[in-house]
Amino acid sequence: MNNNDIFKKLRVALQLRDDQIVDILQLVDFRISKGEIGNFFRNTNHPKYMECGDQVLRNFLNGLVIHLRGTKEEPKNAMDVIKQNQATVKKNTEKPKTDFKSTGAKGELSGAKPKTASNKKTFNSKDKKQAPKVQVVEKVQYKNGKNKKS
Repeated sequence: MNNNDIFKKLRVALQLRDDQIVDILQLVDFRISKGEIGNFFRNTNHPKYMECGDQVLRNFLNGLVIHLRGTKEEPKNAMDVIKQNQATVKKNTEKPKTDFKSTGAKGELSGAKPKTASNKKTFNSKDKKQAPKVQVVEKVQYKNGKNKKS
């Protein structure tokens, strides 16, 4: 297991994005770009793959301690930081609901009407007729190996 694997596992376990990793590294005055961090997480046979050196991993771990625990002057609870991070990840991954309406030639909205409760059909399991079971695969006799006489 090399430094890249350790870095990847920490990133996944703590649900960190590249910009958060850059911020964590800046806590210990280590400057690195998001692109360079992305190169650490690439596949080993990718042309832009880069080995994560000991110095980068060491600085990340030191910054992670400060990020999670805080400093002596301003201590933090690590679980609160992790829960806050999880909340921001969930917030960013949820897709906002959009109303797709087509526009006319002049850019006006078309007369698409929103669905109302009266247009909806209720589901009733008795309404659905069961289709007869169709046999997709026919029974086949396989003649593998030697001929057997019975």
